[in-house]
Amino acid sequence: MTASSYHEPVLVEETLRVWVTDPAGRYVDGTVGGGGHAFALLSRYADATLVGLDRDPEALEAAASRLQEFQDRVRLVRSDYADLEEVLPSLAGPPVGGILFDVGVSSRQLDAPERGFSYLAEGPLRLSLDRDATADARSYLDEVEEGTLKRIFREYGDLPQAGRAARLVLEARAAGRLETTTDLADALRRAGAGSPRRLSQAFQALRMAVNDELGSLRRGIDAAARVLPTGGALAVITFESVMDRAVKHAFRPPRLDRPLPGVPDP
Repeated sequence: MTASSYHEPVLVEETLRVWVTDPAGRYVDGTVGGGGHAFALLSRYADATLVGLDRDPEALEAAASRLQEFQDRVRLVRSDYADLEEVLPSLAGPPVGGILFDVGVSSRQLDAPERGFSYLAEGPLRLSLDRDATADARSYLDEVEEGTLKRIFREYGDLPQAGRAARLVLEARAAGRLETTTDLADALRRAGAGSPRRLSQAFQALRMAVNDELGSLRRGIDAAARVLPTGGALAVITFESVMDRAVKHAFRPPRLDRPLPGVPDP
């Protein structure tokens, strides 16, 4: 696996403007992936150091290859960014000046049929951000109840046909026809959610539930607020509406008369 298999970040300049608070500072890339943002940081700022986190060992292998020339300024750790508050004390170094989360799934993960992220190619029903995770979409769908799956499709994927989709997916499970990404896509098509947009929404929702992505995002933002010193920066990149809403809620100034937004349990 090479870093070239990962997409190049499209918001490099905008990200660096927010993320970098000191040219000689220490930074955390909480979703290092193929190392695109990390490479931009380390090549631009010769005195900066970086801690790169990722759940996926495949991503860390790619990042290690991409960042090899900066190895004396990089520490890569297999971890969910939600746990950065526990990870950082184990690594010697100055306080962190900036933290980056680029949340969601990489093009490399989407393009690998064996990872099961896409309806475009047949593969196992995995959808796990961690390549080696034992919990996956297949095991999740073995246990989930219809009402919960309906809520996941509706709230995580904005799927209009959420109730019918949940019912027909679980009917496919009961009939023993829910083993692959193609099986899931077929059930969704029978539910009237067969357009590319609707299939993408449903797969996205299931992926977010399997990986507890909203929970990780909220815990990660909370941890970053505690870790960062005065003047530190947190940059969050999102491309999915449900994640974007969660970030906006987290950054909104608190009001005593506003209830905290809830996150449905997967």
